[in-house]
Amino acid sequence: MPVRVQSAEITKKREEIEEYYGRVLKATSDLKSNACVAPASPLPAFIRQALGKVHPEVISRYYGCGLVVPESLEGCRVLDLGSGSGRDCYMLSQLVGDKGHVTGIDMTQDQLEVAKKYLDYHMKEFSYKTPNISFVQGYIEALAEAGLQKDSFDIIISNCVVNLSPDKKRVLAEAYSILKDGGELYFSDVYCNGRLTNEIKNHKVLWGECIGGALWWKDLVHLAEEVGFSYPRLVTASTITVGNKELQDILGDFRFVSATYRLFKLPKGSSNPCRVIYNGGIMGVEDCFPFDCQYTFKAEEVTEVDGDLAKILSSSRFAEDFTFEPSGRGLCGGLLLWSCPLLE
Repeated sequence: MPVRVQSAEITKKREEIEEYYGRVLKATSDLKSNACVAPASPLPAFIRQALGKVHPEVISRYYGCGLVVPESLEGCRVLDLGSGSGRDCYMLSQLVGDKGHVTGIDMTQDQLEVAKKYLDYHMKEFSYKTPNISFVQGYIEALAEAGLQKDSFDIIISNCVVNLSPDKKRVLAEAYSILKDGGELYFSDVYCNGRLTNEIKNHKVLWGECIGGALWWKDLVHLAEEVGFSYPRLVTASTITVGNKELQDILGDFRFVSATYRLFKLPKGSSNPCRVIYNGGIMGVEDCFPFDCQYTFKAEEVTEVDGDLAKILSSSRFAEDFTFEPSGRGLCGGLLLWSCPLLE
């Protein structure tokens, strides 16, 4: 298991990250590798439309390894860990609607200034009379200290930020604490096929580029379980090419992926397998809901699910989107939905 991180190391890493993201990087073009560049995958029309309303300067200061947009957001309270210039927050602001709320937390003052600068611009653009978004300066390892209340958020997202923390267990524990029962941590991050060497971890550029702090994907499983989350469910994964020979030589044979996982805060105790029917109607996935890499639900079709997924669907915001029936047969064993084949 990963060794517990001392406070001095956390302080040092924070200072390095603030320097890198506050003063070294001024635009996406300043990045030294491809790790923090989002893959060019097709986006649903409603997301493209939402992104199209975000101010160009906010877009240009965006650094991330994916696009983090969970389903069924209307009316939800959402927290964005490491919100940076606010791109994802302003996109999500439109999807949660005027009855929902989005909070962005970031430790970098320069990034927060960009985000806050365009708050009024976006509220006018979205035709909101009252802002449904706020930005907080703070650390993702210390959400309570930043004034965020326990059991207060429906969803937490993070886009290529958890890897920047040297104490990932504390990040997960803080996230678990402020989620409501049934809440979800839906996040994209960089993972590797083993535990990285100290040389790589201590390389300032590699850490700032979201590579030096990449977690071995198997450690994510252990950390999530220790904190209390459900088993991580892999949604998508794509191989990362560093695109920088000097940095690649330091990395050697380590391989990296950008992966999106979903973790849920669920009631304790086991749950039985059951049959579920997706009722349809969730925006963007009305007819077909790709929940993770194993399960895709088609509207009005019966699907047999394992006990873990049955508990997730019945205890989360998705409960009203499904009809539940007793299982017609027992499921054989547990599916390893957290494993990442690209790193095997």
